[in-house]
Amino acid sequence: MQIAERFRANSRVTLFPGDCREFLAQLPDQSAQLIVTSPPYNIGKKYEGKKRVLDDYLEEQASVIAQCVRVLKDRGSICWEVGNHIVGPQEVLPLDIVLYPIFASHGLKLRNRIVWHFEHGLHCSKRFSGRYETILWFTKGDDYAFDLDPVRVPQKYPGKRQFKGPNVGKLSCNPLGKNPSDVWIFPNVKHNHIEKTIHPCQFPVELVERLVLALTNEGDLVVDPYMGVGSTAVAAVRHKRRAAGAEIVQEYVEIARERATMAAAGLLQTRPMGRPVYQPPEKSRLTTSVNSQPPLVHVNGNKPDRNGRVVARVSKQGSHH
Repeated sequence: MQIAERFRANSRVTLFPGDCREFLAQLPDQSAQLIVTSPPYNIGKKYEGKKRVLDDYLEEQASVIAQCVRVLKDRGSICWEVGNHIVGPQEVLPLDIVLYPIFASHGLKLRNRIVWHFEHGLHCSKRFSGRYETILWFTKGDDYAFDLDPVRVPQKYPGKRQFKGPNVGKLSCNPLGKNPSDVWIFPNVKHNHIEKTIHPCQFPVELVERLVLALTNEGDLVVDPYMGVGSTAVAAVRHKRRAAGAEIVQEYVEIARERATMAAAGLLQTRPMGRPVYQPPEKSRLTTSVNSQPPLVHVNGNKPDRNGRVVARVSKQGSHH
């Protein structure tokens, strides 16, 4: 699969190595069905550059959002995933609150404020630890593309039936599954995640897949102005959509190219959609209070594993038949 550096309508994937505003200027009006991204939060990450005054950050976001509205189709969607901006010592400013007026000024309609919950992150000592971010889903109008069936999740009570009325005895729920709601639980991409790259804040592919499947059709163009290491491109090409995005860090661009190429060939490993969040066994040392655990012991020089089990080493000379 060839990956273009400048946008062409017939390219399956475009990865522009540069500023997203220069990239968006290449796209024709009303060319994208879905724009999904996670912009820099202006919290001083290495890939963001120097932390700026909030007003300057919002002005830059406004210029990018204006270009996104221009390239969005009339039935298309914009999904803007953000967290918190750190204003001062332990003071947070939710970016979705300050960005909403910018989208509303273009006449966009907010369909959902989706909460993405995850279990791991920095531990705070002066406030409760942050364990969620939000996705603002906007549409241009009231006639927009949305298909719930590909992203339904298992019913809690799939065998439940109507107990009265004309449908008594019939299943009371949709056999294809239920609406995943506006609270999504996906593991964030940390060091032991199968998708982990060098990027400190990358998207889990399954999160983008849910948006791609619900808000686009095969062949549609999915755009990510802040492409990072290409999770949006991976989700798009995996489901037969076109992808285009920009990234200013060259090392991330190369990783995105590799991941998109592997995804197109069916070789990229990602966390499968629909897999439940891992729960450790009840009797694991990881889930047992330290005070109730037996002391760690070594047997014949062998260290215990993560669950406290020790397998003795048996030499060939002393083995039993």
